[in-house]
Amino acid sequence: MKYTVLAAVVAASLGLAGCGQSEQAKEQHNSAQTTQSAAEQKPELGTFGVDLSARDESVKPGDDFFMYASGNWYRNYELPADKVRYGAFNALRDRSEAQVKEIIDDIMSREDLNADEQLVHDFFQSYMDTENLNQKGIQPIKDVLNNISSIGNTTDLTKVFGNAWLDGSITPIYAGLWYNRLDPNEYEVSVGVGGLGLPDRDYYLSDQERFKDIREKYLAHIEQMLTLAKVENPADKAKRILALETDIANAQWPREKRRDRDLTLNQIERSELSDRYPNFEWDTFFAQSGLKVPHLNISQPEPVKDVIGIINNADLADWKAYLTYHTISNNADLLSQDIYQANFDFFGTTLNGQQEPRPRWKRAVEKMSDTESLGFALGKIYVDKYFPESSKEQMSELVENLRTALGKRIDNLDWMSEETKKAAQEKLAAFRPKIGYPDEWESLQGVEISSDNLVQNVRNLRKFFQEKSVEDELKPTDRERWGMTPQTVNAYYNSSFNEIVFPSAILQPPFFDPNADPAVNYGAIGAVIGHEMGHGFDDQGSKSDAKGIQRNWWTDEDRAAFEAKVDQLAAQYDAYEPIEGNTVNGRNTLGENIGDVGGLAMAYEAYQISLNGKEAPVIDGLTGDQRFFLAWAQVWKEKRTEQSLLNQLRSDPHSPARYRTLAPRNHDAWYKAFDVQPDDELYLAPEDRVKIW
Repeated sequence: MKYTVLAAVVAASLGLAGCGQSEQAKEQHNSAQTTQSAAEQKPELGTFGVDLSARDESVKPGDDFFMYASGNWYRNYELPADKVRYGAFNALRDRSEAQVKEIIDDIMSREDLNADEQLVHDFFQSYMDTENLNQKGIQPIKDVLNNISSIGNTTDLTKVFGNAWLDGSITPIYAGLWYNRLDPNEYEVSVGVGGLGLPDRDYYLSDQERFKDIREKYLAHIEQMLTLAKVENPADKAKRILALETDIANAQWPREKRRDRDLTLNQIERSELSDRYPNFEWDTFFAQSGLKVPHLNISQPEPVKDVIGIINNADLADWKAYLTYHTISNNADLLSQDIYQANFDFFGTTLNGQQEPRPRWKRAVEKMSDTESLGFALGKIYVDKYFPESSKEQMSELVENLRTALGKRIDNLDWMSEETKKAAQEKLAAFRPKIGYPDEWESLQGVEISSDNLVQNVRNLRKFFQEKSVEDELKPTDRERWGMTPQTVNAYYNSSFNEIVFPSAILQPPFFDPNADPAVNYGAIGAVIGHEMGHGFDDQGSKSDAKGIQRNWWTDEDRAAFEAKVDQLAAQYDAYEPIEGNTVNGRNTLGENIGDVGGLAMAYEAYQISLNGKEAPVIDGLTGDQRFFLAWAQVWKEKRTEQSLLNQLRSDPHSPARYRTLAPRNHDAWYKAFDVQPDDELYLAPEDRVKIW
């Protein structure tokens, strides 16, 4: 259990050092720009920013736009044994990891290290010292396992649940620091239900043969892990653990229900908690984390009550076995190779089709780049070395162009009243972009890292950030914090702060290339910007206003018209069936699909505005509109294993990349650009094209 704000998106409250960009950083930024100026000014991909060799021109764009744009690449690319998917995001991730590794290699080679660099040095050394880890085996977590084995009553059990954030274990009831959705200036604690080892409740409840097979292999895996810990009767205990998790899965809401912000907004005061949700030792539970915020939100009211019943009715012996297994499994990457490999064989190979682990140095970089690790210490050096300030300036211009385009589109909506348009424009005007890196860098002063105790290093970091959360939880929320490190290849929208955030690492080809044709940048990073803006106006983000407060700022008629459009889009994605018997969940992926379809519309509008009424040049036989949509499609070129695709279909709010490529089906300009006709497979009649923003 991690006590975080915005879960995997925004880290827990952090104390930021009061330092802006240093003079050294500015000099290195200027150096990066000079180097770029001296280099030949040409795009990284092809002659204008798109890899035309990836195309399969034997495929009609209107029949399969994914294969038309990337078919040659898709057929010829062989997925490496250490990957379950590969595409533009993964290529950039590989680049970012290699760049961070260069930073670490430099640190490891020097003796004149500052405090942050010393932390990086010692953590990396502790992670890479496999000989030491293999000698220790399971011993580094033996104290936690002993604590679990000594559980004698529900109070002891509750304490272990409450310490899951520190122990790296699991708990069926979680509590994390969050923003108050009715007052984003303050924090609250969000309480919900978790506790599953498999990716989603469907893995426990589906009667499809493939899921039955996974459950059988999961049983064998649990038994193997318990055997490694020398637990008695591991086969019997594995069955009991699976039965326990199945009960929890039955109690949970489906994912599409869990993302409904109306259903998940259930605020109460902590003083009411024991009366409203009795038979659970809440004070004992919260005492382990130290959180004292008086305001709470129960994200899944009925499931929380049901899980409390499961906690009290199941045998303590079953809970002890459950906690033992998950403590070993969740810490496997910090332990000896035999434990890690046993865990990987199931979660890597069985669940996702990954044939071999990623190189250990890459796993180290990933572990260190987290927001609750050494991610910002590395990120500061990453920005200084690899991110030219000119890219931030160009990105800022693109964001404002997209803002202008969306504003124009809102004004021209034929289904929205002037009253709601005014509120929408206020929200758009209040969007705050964060680009590249934080203006201030957090301080890691007080963190203790050794070169020979990996598990303790991880615990020390968890404790450090948790103490920061406790220190700041009663203060006003910190709007300067970032939920991703600069070296992260991703972006996000934070509804509570009404902000869109783009880390440095995503501002590279094929997403953004300062030397690429404008049509390409608008079709790639422009659509990504539009996607994040679109989250402010998707089916859930649209429930918050310009100040980030969750409230209804719509007229009833406008909301009904909006819901009719999103229902149509959900049905469109429901029809996609990547694996026989397993379709895209149009409701669970609705927010991302609205972001894609709407973001593409905003980016296209911004591109047209940028032309100032002039005709775009034809380059390599392609019009500006064709280049725009090709750039979008190649952002989403991807190859992945069927196992990981199944995992995505059941647990991820994003549609598979192949179907994200098809967002242009809803845009009239795409039909004209590629002469898509009614007898083409992807053709949608004009009335069936979903146009929301």
